[in-house]
Amino acid sequence: MFWSRRVRKNEAWEGVVTAKSRNMPDGSNLYHYVEIALPDGKARKIRVKGSLWDSLRPGDKVVKRTGSEPVRK
Repeated sequence: MFWSRRVRKNEAWEGVVTAKSRNMPDGSNLYHYVEIALPDGKARKIRVKGSLWDSLRPGDKVVKRTGSEPVRK
């Protein structure tokens, strides 16, 4: 079963970055991931753009509003 880490446009959440990683699963595309700790205690690993990934550090707050991309807050 395939599980997408891509963020959907209709989602809304906010949380704190706990970890960052990069991966080349297909050998040709580099994907950037951050692990987010949500206020309800759950953790979620999401795929983000490289420019956002570069600006994030563990402890930074990330906000995703409906219809927009995740941003650092």
